[in-house]
Amino acid sequence: MDLNLIKALSEARGISGFEDEVVKIAKDYLSDFCTFEEDSMRNLYIYPNYNKGNRPTVMLDAHSDEVGFMVQAIKPDGTLRFIPVGGWNEQSLPSSKVQVKTVSGEYITGVIAAIPPHFMPAEQRKGSILIENLSIDVGATSKEDAIKNFGIKIGAPVVPVSPFEYDEKRGIIYGKAFDDRLGAAALIESLKALSKCELEVDVIGVISSQEEVGGRGITTVLSKINADAAICFEGCPADDTFSPEYMVQDELRGGCMVRHMDKTVICTPRFVALTEQVAAEKGIKIQMAVRSGGGNNGAYIIKANGGTPVIVAGVPVRYIHTFNCIAAIEDIQSTIDLGVEVVKKLNSNVIKGF
Repeated sequence: MDLNLIKALSEARGISGFEDEVVKIAKDYLSDFCTFEEDSMRNLYIYPNYNKGNRPTVMLDAHSDEVGFMVQAIKPDGTLRFIPVGGWNEQSLPSSKVQVKTVSGEYITGVIAAIPPHFMPAEQRKGSILIENLSIDVGATSKEDAIKNFGIKIGAPVVPVSPFEYDEKRGIIYGKAFDDRLGAAALIESLKALSKCELEVDVIGVISSQEEVGGRGITTVLSKINADAAICFEGCPADDTFSPEYMVQDELRGGCMVRHMDKTVICTPRFVALTEQVAAEKGIKIQMAVRSGGGNNGAYIIKANGGTPVIVAGVPVRYIHTFNCIAAIEDIQSTIDLGVEVVKKLNSNVIKGF
């Protein structure tokens, strides 16, 4: 596993609709044995040179976008009104560092403004935080200053800032955008590992855009690719620090999370069963999950092309959709191993049996 790849993907700036940096990293890493297509939504289609044609097609999907913000207006004092792009817990936002893209394409630093306690009435300290009451401060002193000297405009993407860290001794990583840059890393590493395998299927990788705002990228992908089966690689919310022990289904160091269902999809039961069987045969650590909320691209894939068998292979991530996530290297490796071994198991007859 390439830690430099994971670091680059985590630190890449790519909120929904602005995923260019992530796409470039993937292309640079896979260019030795893959060809690519892009569309105007920044979906990346990856075609490995080990495909032969006239075989069932297995699609490996991960999404490139991360949750972030967008500048909605510039206030007279030079601070920026913003809206969320994707789901956020507003209580976690004040005093967080961000980067705002300027008209020249440069990213400059800003801070989500937090009023010092010296100026806050007691009742305001106890109240809930709403995004509409927050602003981003880049250091401008007026609206004109923000526009002229800082290069801010309405519609500018705003990206969380959180440097990637790796605790090698304990095998733990820290950073932002682990949903779904860890899934993207697992997809990329799986494509690389599969180049050394004997397969009975062809493989297409898709790094899809705009998942965090409703799976918009994958719906475009599915008008182009007719997959016979699919694996969605995800960064999934770990529940081991706040759920009762008997309810924990996605814990750090628990291995790859294989999802039976969530709010949007019931993953193909026979495909899920095969995945459990493969994990048991190969000694790959997995954990099974049934979710009442959440959602992922599998919900769109399973309804496409008359019904496409799909599983979700997720890396457990603590504190997902915040500025600071935590994950374990061993769980990423389990997810890669599972993806590779499942693809190796697939052929025309197996897929027809789903």
